[in-house]
Amino acid sequence: MKAILFHEHGGPEVLRYEDFPTPEPGPGQVQVHLRAAALNRADLWVRNGWPGLKLDLPHISGSDGAGEISALGPGVEGLQVGERVVIDGNIGCGHCDRCLAGEDNMCRDWHLLGETIHGTLAEYVVVPAHSVLPLPEVIDFSAAAAASLVFLTAWHSLIHRGNLRPGERVLIVGASGGVNTASIQIAKLVGAKVFVVGSSAEKLELAESLGADVLIDRSTEENWSKAAFQASKREGMDVVVDNVGAGTMPLSLRSARKGGRILTVGNTAGATYEIDNRFIFGKHLSLIGSTMGTHADFRQVMGLIFDGSLHPVIDRSYPLSEAAEAERRLEAGEQLGKILLVNEA
Repeated sequence: MKAILFHEHGGPEVLRYEDFPTPEPGPGQVQVHLRAAALNRADLWVRNGWPGLKLDLPHISGSDGAGEISALGPGVEGLQVGERVVIDGNIGCGHCDRCLAGEDNMCRDWHLLGETIHGTLAEYVVVPAHSVLPLPEVIDFSAAAAASLVFLTAWHSLIHRGNLRPGERVLIVGASGGVNTASIQIAKLVGAKVFVVGSSAEKLELAESLGADVLIDRSTEENWSKAAFQASKREGMDVVVDNVGAGTMPLSLRSARKGGRILTVGNTAGATYEIDNRFIFGKHLSLIGSTMGTHADFRQVMGLIFDGSLHPVIDRSYPLSEAAEAERRLEAGEQLGKILLVNEA
């Protein structure tokens, strides 16, 4: 098969479109002929590498994907070759105490597809059978791939970890990334009032089209936490979604009301920053982390994609062979929504 490989860590220039052995499914696994995959920040981090990351090189990244089942491993039931499916990139072992309790995103041997195991930037991938969900004919492969990881991540963070309730005020730091565009829609579906901080008028226009109620342009509002506080009638935010990290978290803490919750699923601008602890104890704040979601979350939120309640935002598509160019666009922060890699073969 053809795949996007890197033989060493580095920038987009290390990516190669090359032949690689086609993976075969083992017991309880399925092989999926991928038709579309979507990029995430995790792809950049894995490609760049970090201290302690150990990969069997060459590596294939990619956590999102949709396609057709092309082979079944021994013991797989309820699925068939040729069936259209979308993949849950959250890979649990299926038999530890966490998995058996339905908390598979906290599995003792947890993997993110494309992070420590080979992912979806290829023609074929092998995953556990329980990690695929049948795809209705009305949903195309690109929409399914664009939705799968970011809506799962946003849903678990806002609904299960953040316990978002109707009528609450939510501040989302960032207007155009995959998780944030998903978070805007989920918050509106719940019945929250959504405030969005964006870096440009174009990105804020996208947020407004998704239902954001209050727009704050940080390119003109240097102290956007003050602007958010004033826009909330000087009451502050019940929930703040901050997946940026360095440079924004101190302002996010300021934006929250007493008893507020700060949600984070990542750190696109950096993982290390200082926290003024007086905001934490003085305002009774909860700092809540979350990673991916459970298979139950996946089925629930993808059902809302399937029935049209939620919609993935797609920036642009590239052929699989042009993955390096696609990752350059993601790294530059130019995208408005998800960037897709499409496999026509």
